[in-house]
Amino acid sequence: MINNQETLLKVEHLCQYFGFNRAVDDVSFEIKKGEVFGLVGESGCGKTTTGRSIIKLYDITSGNIYFKGIRIGAGFKSYKDEIARAKAEYQEKIANGVSPEEAAQLKQDLNLYIADRNRAMKEAARDLKRCEKEYSAMQIAEVQKKYASLLVSGCSREIMAEYRNEMRKAKKARLASQIQMIFQDPIASLDPRMTVREIIAEGLIIRGERNKKVIDQKVFEMLERVGLVREHADRYPHEFSGGQRQRIGVARAIIMNPELIIADEPVSALDVSIQAQVINLLNDLRREMGLTILFVAHDLSVVKYFSDRIGVMYFGKLVELATSDELFKNPLHPYTKSLLSAIPLPDPIYEKNRKRIAYEPLAEHDYSVDKPSLREIAPGHFVSCNDAEFAKYQQQLAESAGSEQ
Repeated sequence: MINNQETLLKVEHLCQYFGFNRAVDDVSFEIKKGEVFGLVGESGCGKTTTGRSIIKLYDITSGNIYFKGIRIGAGFKSYKDEIARAKAEYQEKIANGVSPEEAAQLKQDLNLYIADRNRAMKEAARDLKRCEKEYSAMQIAEVQKKYASLLVSGCSREIMAEYRNEMRKAKKARLASQIQMIFQDPIASLDPRMTVREIIAEGLIIRGERNKKVIDQKVFEMLERVGLVREHADRYPHEFSGGQRQRIGVARAIIMNPELIIADEPVSALDVSIQAQVINLLNDLRREMGLTILFVAHDLSVVKYFSDRIGVMYFGKLVELATSDELFKNPLHPYTKSLLSAIPLPDPIYEKNRKRIAYEPLAEHDYSVDKPSLREIAPGHFVSCNDAEFAKYQQQLAESAGSEQ
């Protein structure tokens, strides 16, 4: 378990809506530097959408995303939705019939509300741009400091060319590029018309690297680091097996020297033996490069082995969050218990008697009056519950602790 208390990624009230579909609905969590945070749940629960929203592949509906204490994501769609709702309410009131004085007041209130929402939206957008500019300025200052003693009169052309190359990369630097993603499908995530060299080097080129020798050296280094060889650089994705393709995807991510990797079910499309190899590869890279990993999966047995903390998602919401050992030892939410009951074990006798626990939300919860929220039942153990369930879960933990003694 990682004891580092420095928060690398913070997600606050993240919402990602696609029309009426609430793919992610008010999800909040933190990831500490150096840890592996597992995100589990059944297919369609919003795990992948959460990862894609963090890396800014989607424009989030509402909420905030902070990386290294700097806001890199903010929801703008929510402002537009609020304005649309305000206009609809105004039209409804006018249609029901009001006096001219009331209509004028309603129109004035609507205009003031729209101006306030637009101002808040512009401030959020300016804040994001300012953060990126400040980060780029920091990178430029570091390069200038590094080359200050070398850029003297009569310095070599090689030093000057290297300095200009580093300055170009610093100007294009973006904080979000320190987050990289390993995609679920190793076939669809690789361009079949590009060689492995081009696929892995693409991020470096976008960042501003132009030195072909440096690019080739880093590509070869990444290939060897993920268990491939230099000769693979000039081949195309169709010439590799599924496990090899996923290793290429890993190499493409780590060549950018990221601090956070979002691994979106990186082993679900692979054979069991290959799954173990890829998991061990990620473990080795985590130790060697000091990586922090958001590990998205639906296989709880893999997540237990690989993760320090685990968040359980159901229908777009985070229903339980705890350390790996605590979650498997004291699962509290009925959906978590249902997931754990589905884990098969290589024991014929146990499997013969294993009983699946079905999760039926309407039978398990009564949220008609008392609405649920994510609450801390025990230190570091959060569960989505209302007041009555909160008391029940605390009693369950107390009874469990008493039985152990």
